[in-house]
Amino acid sequence: MGKTYWVYILKCIDGSYYTGSTSNLEKRLSKHQQGAIPGYTHKRRPVKLVFSDCFEEVYDAISAERQIKGWTIAKKEVLINGDFELLKILAKKKWKKT
Repeated sequence: MGKTYWVYILKCIDGSYYTGSTSNLEKRLSKHQQGAIPGYTHKRRPVKLVFSDCFEEVYDAISAERQIKGWTIAKKEVLINGDFELLKILAKKKWKKT
């Protein structure tokens, strides 16, 4: 078996979400919790892992991370809650401003 790559979503203490990717999920989560990673989560601790998925190819994990980062909070919460049918609907739907 080859290396595993992860995409993950953390819920921050302020209710916001952070999406990232890594080859070592436990280590990365620990670093976020310790504040060892400067940036978004550093001042929004503690954080909670609310979603993760694994990939065999690093490209796929990074691609998923970029896609999720572009999503609305509502769409991220649909993913976190595991409602994959609703996620399919949201992915196809074109929203119009009124």
